[in-house]
Amino acid sequence: MKVFIVFAHPDRRSFNGSLLKETIGQFEADGHEVRVTDLYGQKWKAQIDEDDFPITHKKGERLHIGSASGEAFVNKELTKDVMEEIEKLLWADLVIFQFPMWWFGMPAILKGWVERVLVCHFGYGVGEFTPTHYGDRFGEGTLEGKKAMLIVTAGGRKDHYSSRGILGPIDHLLFPINHGVFFCTGMTPLPAFVTYGTDSATEEVFESYANELKCLLKNIGSIKPINYRKQNSGDYDIPSLILREGLERPGETGYDIHLIKD
Repeated sequence: MKVFIVFAHPDRRSFNGSLLKETIGQFEADGHEVRVTDLYGQKWKAQIDEDDFPITHKKGERLHIGSASGEAFVNKELTKDVMEEIEKLLWADLVIFQFPMWWFGMPAILKGWVERVLVCHFGYGVGEFTPTHYGDRFGEGTLEGKKAMLIVTAGGRKDHYSSRGILGPIDHLLFPINHGVFFCTGMTPLPAFVTYGTDSATEEVFESYANELKCLLKNIGSIKPINYRKQNSGDYDIPSLILREGLERPGETGYDIHLIKD
């Protein structure tokens, strides 16, 4: 298996960085190929702007990100750093985003990677739009067939990220990434591996999480994916993209209605 990890933590000595070392070691020990993009280490340019489209966009003119990025992708005129990341995505069988939970989401540098790399006609805006098919998104797309997973470190306690916890359910906080980034581009999301209380974790706590993670990765082929509803499966009305009445369970609301329950 070919594994591509996008790592977003400024210090490799951190709890998060130490887990990265364990992840790479386990995959390589099992015979998998691993490639890593260390966003902070590579000083990744986080913001998307007109410098990303030096050929397709004339400086000083109004910038339309979608059309500019799509034209640059089709004409193979994206910047070298972005093209290298696209090549890694196309190469991979499994894509992992590894990051600390900051302000209820991923670090800005990783969000910038998403914005610059998953451009129009690659990450979105692909496929045909017909009365019954609203493009290739949410279960279809360029990256269809690849698996994706989040490895996240959180400073708060696990019960803080529960349905009654003050920080909210962790699955809801990660929905914009699992559903809005991975699933939207065609990838199949696996349940996230999340560690809690990492700011004050002892060596014993780290070892426990590291062993749990290595066991998970060793058996990654048997992990059941998150079963999101596909956009063009008939569950959503086209073109409104509103879930059809009656598919959710009684009283079910929010993000949960987009999951197919067993």
